[in-house]
Amino acid sequence: MTGQMTWLDQARDAHRRGDLAAETTALDDAIRANRGNIAALLAMAELKRRLADDRAAGSFYRLALGTAAQARRVQPALHAGLQRAEQFLAETDRAFADHLLGQLRGAGIDADTATPRVAEALRMLAGEEPLYLQQPSMFYFPGLAQRPFFNRADFDWVLTVEAATNAIRAELLAMIDNSSDRFGPYVTASPDRPPPNNPLLDKPDWAAAWLWKDGVVADGMGELCPATLAVLEAAPQPVIPGRAPIALFSRLTPGTHIQPHHGMLNTRLICHLPLIVPEGCGIRVGAETRNWREGEMLIFDDSFEHEAWNRGTSDRTILLFEIWRPDIDADERAQLTRIFSAIDSYAEQ
Repeated sequence: MTGQMTWLDQARDAHRRGDLAAETTALDDAIRANRGNIAALLAMAELKRRLADDRAAGSFYRLALGTAAQARRVQPALHAGLQRAEQFLAETDRAFADHLLGQLRGAGIDADTATPRVAEALRMLAGEEPLYLQQPSMFYFPGLAQRPFFNRADFDWVLTVEAATNAIRAELLAMIDNSSDRFGPYVTASPDRPPPNNPLLDKPDWAAAWLWKDGVVADGMGELCPATLAVLEAAPQPVIPGRAPIALFSRLTPGTHIQPHHGMLNTRLICHLPLIVPEGCGIRVGAETRNWREGEMLIFDDSFEHEAWNRGTSDRTILLFEIWRPDIDADERAQLTRIFSAIDSYAEQ
């Protein structure tokens, strides 16, 4: 009779008899036989809770939830157990965070006294802030600092570009006022590729007036924006035939939201020189949100998840261009240039 009993029958029988060892063995055998057995994982978590071993219960609950998230179908009978798992983990995570922060406050460490990196680590440990890492969609270069924003004071060329803000803005406004508006949708589809799954596809809400595109100066921009192009020479822009430099005026109309996404590369940094910025505009890179300030450079790694918005009442326009990351040396830049050129030459075949 016993040999024909399922693991669930054995566990229930042991539970009725108060035999914790036999109940544990039945559940453990079921999990060892199939780590994807959600029912057994939930039952083991409940057993650990009865034994007041919350850390073990949490481990089994997390495995059950992770397994369910990857399963094609979860039996409806398990839904209540999975909801109970989520509730338990939320409660224990909060209790852990309260304990941890209380202990640290007793030692004189809190958000006001911890260094910025320690404070960030504590927020992530407490579940108050998600972990964001570089996730470029096309090419990943290893060994670079995981740093969403960069300090503009660390770049000696920034002051030169910022000092030209008024001249750059004047060229932008003259270009628009003289009926030479070069703005078109930033998100477009290639005629021989599937269109991107982006709600701003072919919409002027996020618009670009290209200065440099695919490594060449955009037609007519040399005459329309000579001062802007001249000042960009101060920045360490990548020079890759058919690919870089790139530079553009980027415009967001009121109510526009650029959804969270990742850039193609982590070998570059994106530079924003804000030219026209109404109230209600902002950008999030990783876990940090910042606001643009006219004439003050914003430099970030767009391989982190990022999004931007204009919640104001008028257009927001910036000068956008890219530079090499400073922690990539000259030899690596030369080799990367060859790599990207080789990638592009294959795409052209």
